[in-house]
Amino acid sequence: MKKVGVIFGGKSTEHDVSVVSGTSVVQNLDKNKYDIYPIYIDKSGNWYTCSSLKLENISLGAHINVSRKIENIMDYLKNLDVIFPVLHGLYGEDGTIQGLFELLNVPYVGCNVLSSSVGMDKVYSKIVFEKANINQAKYIYIRKYNENYIYVDNEFNEQLLSIKDICPLISQRLSFPVFVKPSNSGSSVGITKAKSLDELEKCIEYASKYDKKILLEEFINAREIECAVLGNEDVKASCLGEILPAEEFYSFDAKYKNSESRVCIPADLPENISKEIRTLAIKAFKAIDGKGLSRVDFFVDKDNYNIYINEINTLPGFTNISMYPKLWEESGICYSELLDKLIELAISNY
Repeated sequence: MKKVGVIFGGKSTEHDVSVVSGTSVVQNLDKNKYDIYPIYIDKSGNWYTCSSLKLENISLGAHINVSRKIENIMDYLKNLDVIFPVLHGLYGEDGTIQGLFELLNVPYVGCNVLSSSVGMDKVYSKIVFEKANINQAKYIYIRKYNENYIYVDNEFNEQLLSIKDICPLISQRLSFPVFVKPSNSGSSVGITKAKSLDELEKCIEYASKYDKKILLEEFINAREIECAVLGNEDVKASCLGEILPAEEFYSFDAKYKNSESRVCIPADLPENISKEIRTLAIKAFKAIDGKGLSRVDFFVDKDNYNIYINEINTLPGFTNISMYPKLWEESGICYSELLDKLIELAISNY
């Protein structure tokens, strides 16, 4: 049987979500096909082996019972036939750990170093999507520098400003409300919605706690639509799902803590709109040189059905409520079969 290492946890703000995703993958891998090696990375970056028997009924924030610390990580990983990283956010979804796998010549599930890093960075993925001529919301990109901020214009010219000076400049280009997002963060961590100059200052300062690079986007009165893609060169797109958040927008709490948030699969959209979104999802995935899997998120204007790409997630959630496996299940591929296909794609791309 193939030796499959499933890595979860990690140092990012999405550690707890990764634990639930990773343990769900371990539970759903076919035990008759694979020899499974669960690997847990704690919040300090220490690596541990786990017994799969201890990884049942894991909930958000649960304690992980580890078996032993892995002292020689490289030797341990080299012993595996394929690695399934289920690490969301920094140090797992941003190309960092993918570079380690490349150095070790071990096949791994998902996007490569380039596509992972571009997909993780909201600002640079938008730049790639612009080149691919995929419609998106108006945005501004700034960077925290000491106690001030660097305003970056459309031609990458820079201007160093105080928070008091940069906010009016942003409001001239983007009318309120404005979404404020850390460029490198997932699960909506650090994202807020500003409705005034005072709120904008607070939102920017809050986002800067998670990343020095900050994305500001115009508000669109839209439905949130998601599409899963699967493949290396012959890429397939799933049916679509719609997010129905219980809160003003799909925040971390709305995703994982508010039971009133719902998803609708398949999304109730005209066939031509659904087809266009599925086509754009594949285009966006190929534009960043994606491999294996991604979930591509879109906005659809409630008034006129205009489509805007929001972002691409190169290592989407695999929890029991996550859209990626749910979309493929609705499209005819069950969870365990989906894991088989992802492992096959990893090995074929090696």
